[in-house]
Amino acid sequence: MNAAKLVLLLGDHLDPHSAALSELDPASDLCVFIEARSEAEQVWSHKARIVLFLSAMRHFAAALRERGLPVLYVTLPESCGESLVERLEQILLRQRPTELRCAQPGTWALREAIRALCTRLGIDYRECEDHRFLFPLAVFTDWAQGRRQYRMEHWYRFLRQRSGILMQGDEPRGGRWNYDSDNRRSFGRAGPGWIPEPCSFPPDAITQEVMAMVEREFPEHPGSLHRFDWPVTAAQAEEALNDFLRHRLPSFGHFQDATWPGEVWLYHSRLSAAMNLGLLDPRRAIDGAIAELDAGRASLAAVEGFVRQILGWREYVRGIYWREMPHYLERNALGAEQPLPAWYWTGEIEMACLRDVLQRTLETGYAHHIERLMVTGLFALLLGVRPQAIHEWFLAIYVDAVEWVELPNVLGMSQYADGGMLASKPYVASGQYLQRMGGHCQRCPYRPEQATGADACPFTTLYWDFLQRHQETFSKHPRTALQWRNLERKSPAELAAIRAQAADLRERYTIV
Repeated sequence: MNAAKLVLLLGDHLDPHSAALSELDPASDLCVFIEARSEAEQVWSHKARIVLFLSAMRHFAAALRERGLPVLYVTLPESCGESLVERLEQILLRQRPTELRCAQPGTWALREAIRALCTRLGIDYRECEDHRFLFPLAVFTDWAQGRRQYRMEHWYRFLRQRSGILMQGDEPRGGRWNYDSDNRRSFGRAGPGWIPEPCSFPPDAITQEVMAMVEREFPEHPGSLHRFDWPVTAAQAEEALNDFLRHRLPSFGHFQDATWPGEVWLYHSRLSAAMNLGLLDPRRAIDGAIAELDAGRASLAAVEGFVRQILGWREYVRGIYWREMPHYLERNALGAEQPLPAWYWTGEIEMACLRDVLQRTLETGYAHHIERLMVTGLFALLLGVRPQAIHEWFLAIYVDAVEWVELPNVLGMSQYADGGMLASKPYVASGQYLQRMGGHCQRCPYRPEQATGADACPFTTLYWDFLQRHQETFSKHPRTALQWRNLERKSPAELAAIRAQAADLRERYTIV
């Protein structure tokens, strides 16, 4: 019997309370899951990213079957070389439903392709409200109307007032809207000391089957699976949240910008993947953090910093993505055209900070936000890498990457490719910033205070070169003028030497 309605459940639509499932009639409707090779090969995806999505999908499908819901699941070998949309078309032609229902896809291109397919086949397409977020997209659209720049701080305060989260009447709890200035501590030369490791989820039979399939089907893809232990069910995501709240939230705020060699997690939550897949409700994470504050087990600075990432930043980048696509993907305000160095895919580079972060990323599929912004992202910005190239690397290499969240973070926040729509200034710094925030420089052959010479830190060389190349644009910018005034203290001979050494670096890192 043909289905009356099909519910398409994508790899990031694994919310057990999804609105797409709320009106489903088990007697006549059908849930559809499609594993498609194109979803792993559109960018050269990390093996752990592929495993996480597919294992979570298979676990979710099994849970729906236990609820008595009808499921059609197409595994990757069955879909062969077909794209997700091509495989979906075959299913629609066979089932002939009157309606296709799903939550909003995670990419603009996939959403448009599904809508176009339904229009061509004469099938109604219904996009359900997405409970993975706290507010509908219309809230951001209304807020953004008439604004040339979308400042996250303004949006965050607006949502705090609208939701009542961390508010006391009309005022922010504690009297301040954010505690960012309290949350920039480094570990010092002694390092972080002992930090409790996040709880681990050893691969079960389903995950092991997916891992074997990925090793067989995608043997040349980057990354390793030997440390794969990500939560792949809603119950595991809840356990991971509780573990973070108990053991790492109290120190998360102070050290959220710190790095240290060999340390993957530090005090970070590693919950973004579970939230982005739909396994963890962001409201649950916020409520849990506030409960720790109320109980006196976590400070307001720590809790506010965590809440801001979810209530503020996560909702913010989603709004920018859907408001500005598809043209946002083409932005390149700084005219950067350098290719991405090949060692981003191997970690084989002499700079200690980049080598450590890249090798850990290839091993686990994860790096925390400051490592992404101020190590891998910063170097690409200073080098002048084409923003679309570093975007594709970020999308491929991190397990929590879905385009709606990754693209604004990379093109807007990290690379300033949108010309200031998202970030008020380019986030540039020399090697001395990295020296302050972590311990890598102690183990590096380069000296962060030097811009030229054999021992010069490439970050520092490229930082001063960046200031020279973009002096006309930013020297009078109110938030960057000080950095450019520092440039004026250097002699013409120093500046020429920096330009020459930066050119040599670009030539060296272009070799593949």
